[in-house]
Amino acid sequence: MDGRNQTAVTEFIFLGFSGVPSLQLTLFVLFLMTYLLSLMANTLIIFIVLTDSTLQTPMYIFLGNLSFLEIWYTTATVPKLLATCLSQLVTISVFGCVTQYYFFFSMGATECILLAAMAYDRYVAVCSPLHYARLMSLQICLRFSVGSWIGGFTAPLLPTILISRLHFCGPQKINHFFCDSDPIFKLSCSDTFLVEALGYTCSSVVILSSFLLTMSSYGNIVVTIVRLSSREARKKTFSTCTAHFTVVTIYYGTIIFAYVRPPAKYNFTIGKVVSVFYCVVTPLVNPLIYTLRNKDVKKAFRKVLAQKRFVLARNKQEF
Repeated sequence: MDGRNQTAVTEFIFLGFSGVPSLQLTLFVLFLMTYLLSLMANTLIIFIVLTDSTLQTPMYIFLGNLSFLEIWYTTATVPKLLATCLSQLVTISVFGCVTQYYFFFSMGATECILLAAMAYDRYVAVCSPLHYARLMSLQICLRFSVGSWIGGFTAPLLPTILISRLHFCGPQKINHFFCDSDPIFKLSCSDTFLVEALGYTCSSVVILSSFLLTMSSYGNIVVTIVRLSSREARKKTFSTCTAHFTVVTIYYGTIIFAYVRPPAKYNFTIGKVVSVFYCVVTPLVNPLIYTLRNKDVKKAFRKVLAQKRFVLARNKQEF
């Protein structure tokens, strides 16, 4: 087809950022540090939420889910990214590529739905505080959390099945650092119109619907804040939502740019740069924003440190 070599391809080669060989070592160090910090920060938040009884509320259960999600979301892509910075030949099997595609987009869809659920939680807390305990009980929160995971892992299932049935006969080089949709389609010698249309539709529906629901919640929050008579009350109420809104802006800004557009408009160089933001940067930004701006999390963290110091001091006395 189109004069391509018809030998079946069994593995792909990631090109990563091979176009800038002089910067690859620098990029490796930056990506590795960001990845490790992201793992530590998200793990710390999960530990704090699980161990501090005062944080067993819907808001922090959602936050713990988000941190758990971010650990796997970034782990799905960053190890291969790091490998491409050190080696000229980083391969992945066709099956491994399809698997990576599925888990990456499943966790991305889960994050979209989870952010919408978190926005609804803040909407109820600000706009209907008297009914918060009823509308966002622990049981309802757990249903939202489970629903986010189920919905996220269901959304890309059909596109993944169709991709797994595509034939690849060369070339085998993926102009990316992970198995994103457009680079995969470019390598197929099958007709990809149906799977491209379905994948584009699924990603657009999930991203835009969750984005609109999130913005709707924040729109109602802003209206409620403006109506507050006290300036101090407005400032305090707004501060409780700015962390989540910052996360939403960063995340949705990059993924809408990357995936809510016609496939023909894809630019591989820009796509790789934008992907770094939602694959590497955002998973670190999320816990930092929530930790630095949240008094309850900082208080719980100080409590954990105090307990650790007490245990260490007692152990020294015993010895």
